[in-house]
Order: sequence, then C-alpha cells, then structure tokens
Amino acid sequence: MSSAFKVVITDFLDETSIEAPILGDLAQVELARATDEASLARFLPGADALITYHEIALLGESTFANAPQCKCIVRAGVGYNNVDRTAAARHGVIVCNVPDYGTEEVADHAIMFLLALARQLVPSHEAIRAGGWDYRTVLGTPRLRGKTLGLVGCGRIGTATALRAKAFGLDVLFYDPLVPQGVDKALGIRRAHRLEELLEQSDYVSLHCYLDATTHHLIDARALASLRPGALLINTARGPVVDQVALLEALESGQLGGAGIDVVEREPLDDERLRHHPRVLLTPHSAFYSVEGFVELRTKAAEEVRRVLLGEPVRNSVSL
Repeated sequence: MSSAFKVVITDFLDETSIEAPILGDLAQVELARATDEASLARFLPGADALITYHEIALLGESTFANAPQCKCIVRAGVGYNNVDRTAAARHGVIVCNVPDYGTEEVADHAIMFLLALARQLVPSHEAIRAGGWDYRTVLGTPRLRGKTLGLVGCGRIGTATALRAKAFGLDVLFYDPLVPQGVDKALGIRRAHRLEELLEQSDYVSLHCYLDATTHHLIDARALASLRPGALLINTARGPVVDQVALLEALESGQLGGAGIDVVEREPLDDERLRHHPRVLLTPHSAFYSVEGFVELRTKAAEEVRRVLLGEPVRNSVSL
C-alpha cells in the first residue's frame, strides 16, 4: 500500500523507530520538533493526523485551521490539557490520548519520592560524600507503618500507588469525586469526601489528579495550611495543580516537611529557589519513563492513528 497519508509528530521526538513500522505502509511520518504553534505551522498543510507530546503549551485554533485535512490528534500521554478540544471539534478533529501506558512507572516514582524523603536518603548521601558517617544525620526519621498516605486522585495511577503503599503498611486514604462508591472497599483503603478531610489526616500526600479548571492550584496556601505540620507532598501529576509560590512558603515556614516534585508550573524549571531548596527532591518530568513504558506509549499512540486512517473505531477518544 502506498503512503497515502501524512502523520506529523509535533514535538519531543527526534526519531521514528517505533512509529515508522506501524504507520509506514499507510503514511509518511514527519518530525516537526516544534516548541510552539508558530514553529509547527509549516508542517501542518497536508497532515492527516498529529501525534503530540507536552513541549507545546497549547495546540488550538491556528493549528487546526492550518491542517484542514487533519482527522485526529493523539496526545501521547495521559493528560490532554495542551489540546484545545473545542477548537478540534470545530474542525472535525478527533482527540485521543494514551491513558494506560505509564501506570506502573508513575506509581513507582511516587513511592520512590516517599521513601527517599521519609528515610532522608539525600541528606545521608550528601553527608557521607562530605566525609561523614553518623546515623544522627537521620534523627527524627519516622516509621512508615501506620502513617497515613493521602492520595488526591484514585484512577489508574492512584490505584497502583495505593496498592504499593499498602505493602509498606501505610494507612491509605483517597479523595476523588469522580470515582464510584465502593472502590475504597474493593481496594481495602479509606475514602475522604472532602479534600480538607484528607489533608487534615495525612502525613504524606501524593497527587494523581488530572489538570483542568477544577484542579488548577488545588493545592494552594489554604490546602497546605490544612496539612499536618511537617507533612510531605509528592507531585507526579501536573505542575499547575500546586501553587508553586504557596509551596515554597510552606517549605520555608516548616509547615511542609519536604516535597518530591516531578512536574512544575512552568517547564523547564525556572525557579531557582525550588531548584536549590534543601528539602525538595526534583526529577525532570520523567516519572512516566521506562524503556518498556516509552515503547508502549509510542506504540499505542501510533496504533490509534492507524485506526483512524483506516476508518476503524478509536479506543481512547477524549473529544468533546
């Protein structure tokens, strides 16, 4: 079959070793390596489908207007807040995501942050590198068993995190108004029906919610003040779920004992106070990644595009 279609990968990737074998008999696959809509524009004429990652802040009206043949846009990832679904619908473009590729990786990453912060891994490491060898570096470290981990969001990743946390003997509590009643019983965990209820009970809080208008700055100064003094905060969800200014203030005051941060409000990180804060652990939006997980993500995104080009039903539409 000839390459009758054109598929544009808008950003992030610099090779097509996964996508080309899946789409090559149908389409020409082009890499745009764009950083914004303006730099993407020249690749759009003739595009039948787009695969997008997270380096372009928003794909909206101008993108879809410049791609009149576009049938679908697949967000290679779980979140799709950088795709204007209203504009896509106006131009008849199907919007899809890949909701199930990095569940294990992100849950593992959240637990990694929890263990490293609670067990004071980095202070111990740095003290030894500086020439020390003294257990008193970790004085005040608590026992994990019996402590309460509050999960904000209990979808795929939140559930996977809950199961891992239970193995450490943590008392797991979640808040998620979108989850049906009874999930707490099925998982053997507890449910809070208000965010404040969860925050007041939690020694550790891990965020696993989607970013939209209802969750933007969900963790603000008021929420942080509701935490138990010295609590730990982990964010592997989306940066703007947390008010970064309020986060720094809570760290400085001691209300927050520490934070494990994989995502920030503006990426790449441009806040030097956060970058160098002694009680903050940072990773560069990498919680999603493993060799296997990245292959799975790219494979599923390309396969969704293939279904659209062949006129088959899509599996993960998030269109309006």
